[in-house]
Amino acid sequence: MKVEWKNETPRKIQTFAGADYPKDGPDLDERLTSADVDYIAEIFQTPLTGAYNWDYKIQDDRIKKLYDLGKQLNWDPEIDIDWDRPWPEEMRSPEMMNLHDYEPYLAMDEKTQDEFWLHMNAWSLSQFLHGEQGALLVASQLCSCAPTLNAKLYAGSQTFDEARHVEVFNKYLQKRIGMMYPINTHLKSIIDKILTDARWDMKFIGMQIVIEGLALSAFATTRETTPDPILKDVVYLVTRDEARHVTFGVNYLEEFVKTLTDEEREERAQFAYEACAISRERLVATDVFRHFGWDVEEARQKVLEGFVMSTFRNLLFQRVIPNLNRIGLLTDRVRPKFEELGILEFENLATDGDIDWSSLERPLDTDEAQAYEQTMLEEFAKKHAEHEAGQTSSAA
Repeated sequence: MKVEWKNETPRKIQTFAGADYPKDGPDLDERLTSADVDYIAEIFQTPLTGAYNWDYKIQDDRIKKLYDLGKQLNWDPEIDIDWDRPWPEEMRSPEMMNLHDYEPYLAMDEKTQDEFWLHMNAWSLSQFLHGEQGALLVASQLCSCAPTLNAKLYAGSQTFDEARHVEVFNKYLQKRIGMMYPINTHLKSIIDKILTDARWDMKFIGMQIVIEGLALSAFATTRETTPDPILKDVVYLVTRDEARHVTFGVNYLEEFVKTLTDEEREERAQFAYEACAISRERLVATDVFRHFGWDVEEARQKVLEGFVMSTFRNLLFQRVIPNLNRIGLLTDRVRPKFEELGILEFENLATDGDIDWSSLERPLDTDEAQAYEQTMLEEFAKKHAEHEAGQTSSAA
């Protein structure tokens, strides 16, 4: 085994031969060769402080029950997903990205447009994959540094969940799409901060509340909007796990945050705000724009100005903001900052602290994933039409 150590994250797009993407689609000319199969690793340093627990008491039945559900609802990507279903015919969605009237996109022929959307899907799902590796590393840290036995046990079960998520997104990208993008720099900065912070509760806040909360919303959107039945199954199964993770984080942190000093609480609140602000930027596929030779900042602004993307960016925080409010991290000092982001309006929505056991205990059923109606796109189209009509009326 040969490991190549890197001081910085590699930025090369990887491609894989033999993927399911239609053979009459775009030619992927940068295939991996036998010279590329060495392991590539990047080192990070952390002043992690571990903790034994010697009383072995399970002090919170809610956390114990979430741990038990993690054992009972395990799934296997090789068994519970049918990987042999055909690729959907249509993958383009220029209206959603506000590219339907963007000259660099319109200048592409159909084959290049198909290649563009393949890259967009690869980029988005690659960020899911990299985020899951980050969650895997953080969960493994929590096994050592969480102070109570029930948190250690749950972190152990979550570590296995995250390993399975890395496995399934990696397989989808390599087998289904045949391409993988490097991690978005904004996402990498958040994960680096969480991994290298010595305080266990900062890891909980960053991963269980912010990143996992955003992932839940992103997975729900993906499941509803993707035409690929395999991806519907993937995100359905991953979402079942992630819902337990976020619920665990809210329930565990809710009591702990009350024990912090005002100064400590403000520090955590500021960190949560910064993670949310950075996360909004990681939704834009600037690496794809750069790959196709577009003006990156112009294309970024074009996408951000679109009604669908601006709405979607905010909707991602429907779970995160009420959960931050529930655990006491929407302090008076950070509230104006969240308001500037336009996401404070969600603070009084339902939280993940009130556990919906009937939902979490449902048996795994991938037929449920396929039954998802694509109402989100219809709702976006309706609101977009209303928005355009309002703009026209104002101009007149």
